[in-house]
Amino acid sequence: MSDALKIGFSAPAAPVKGVLVLFCESGLKLGAAAKKALAPAGDLLTRAAAADRFTGKSGSAIDIVAPAGLKVSRLIVIGTGKSDSKPEDIVKLGGQAIGRVPSSATDITVLAEWADGSMKPDQAADIALGMTLRAYSFKRYKTKLKEGEEEAKTRKVTIGVSDPEKTRRAWMAREAIAGGVVMARDLVNEPANILYPEEFARRAATLKKVGVGIEILDERAMTKLGMRALLGVGQGSDHDSRMVIMRWNGGKKGEAPVAFIGKGVCFDTGGISIKPAGSMEDMKGDMGGAACVVGLMHALASRKAKVNVIGVIGIVENMPDGKAQRPGDIVTSMSGQTIEIINTDAEGRLVLADVLWYTAKRFKPKFMIDLATLTGAIIVSLGHEYAGLFSNDDKLAERLSKAGQATGEKVWRMPLGPEYDKQIDSKFADVKNTGGRMGGAITAAQFLQRFVDKTPWAHLDVAGTAMGSPQTDINKSWGSGYGVRLLNELVAEYCEG
Repeated sequence: MSDALKIGFSAPAAPVKGVLVLFCESGLKLGAAAKKALAPAGDLLTRAAAADRFTGKSGSAIDIVAPAGLKVSRLIVIGTGKSDSKPEDIVKLGGQAIGRVPSSATDITVLAEWADGSMKPDQAADIALGMTLRAYSFKRYKTKLKEGEEEAKTRKVTIGVSDPEKTRRAWMAREAIAGGVVMARDLVNEPANILYPEEFARRAATLKKVGVGIEILDERAMTKLGMRALLGVGQGSDHDSRMVIMRWNGGKKGEAPVAFIGKGVCFDTGGISIKPAGSMEDMKGDMGGAACVVGLMHALASRKAKVNVIGVIGIVENMPDGKAQRPGDIVTSMSGQTIEIINTDAEGRLVLADVLWYTAKRFKPKFMIDLATLTGAIIVSLGHEYAGLFSNDDKLAERLSKAGQATGEKVWRMPLGPEYDKQIDSKFADVKNTGGRMGGAITAAQFLQRFVDKTPWAHLDVAGTAMGSPQTDINKSWGSGYGVRLLNELVAEYCEG
């Protein structure tokens, strides 16, 4: 993480140094604390706004350096449009605010209020969440600074709000969520020579610090379980494959858990069906689904979620050496179903086939959701704005859609149907691992559905959203951490007792 934000809350008051950030509604409407803070400056804001044609429209801002009459070094006013913003809009507002503050500023005061009064504690905490997510960047391997850049530092942010104590409590849960997103982003951004399967498992094991139970299965253990689909993907790599089981027991004793499963291909060359060289470096992010599950488990445990949760990730590396599996090979999955390998680059579904079956049979969850950077086809279908949602359960799909709307991590439901199964029927085995070019994201989901039995299940194809997604008000990183806030919202809204 780059410049860390040290966030605190206090009663609204005009600062005597640093940067002052205010929010302004359409028509230059300010709250009482903002008016009081600006009083010594007279009509400075009105004149500056007229010169810059600033009216308080949502997404706009005005920046005044060394404002006459004020003790602060900089005044930044962020337009909000109207005050009846949804939570996700307020999170974005926080991102916009910190995005306007120069990175050299180490003392920042934000007056969290609308024109008609102070923001509610949840709203002010959402401002802090947006600021934290926007402030993230991944510069771990930079040894030289660009001209004008400064060494990473802690930046103190004081958010002025009418009830600091309640806001502080509201922030604790959001701070846990932010920590989960940051963990997921860090994992996706790491290069594959650093984050190979064994190292990924070690990093997941650090969740013990927040109370998550950890179990790591090596190749010997997975061989005993019959996980030949997962193990076949990694057999061409010098790095051994791993499966990590994470448990958070925050609900009632004995109550069935909910389960989240992640595809963790630390690097995907495509194997023998090798990918083109162009942009292959992006395949270090082919573990974005697993990264999300690790980040989610961190968030749920850190905020002490009142629910029993299982997180399972299959971690492999897909390499093309002399031991690698070949097109035409047939492997037997843990479920007993045989799989003909048509294309070794359709490897993520092989990993998930064994992990889904294992999770369903061992833990018997209320539902399970897998996340995977599974297909380029989903990007062709939905671009980078939505994740593809496939499900055998209408209620679960509806709840995921609502959670996506609430957080801005949106999903779009795609079809499943027996007519697509014909594309993955094999002449030599029970199923083949790819159905060809047409409907590629759908046939991949159809393949996965064969390994969930009767468990309520949803599959999220996050190939377009977990990495290389568009820059937003709350994310300027290549790895987005997509899914952590989405699934936390799902758990908070529908699963906690």
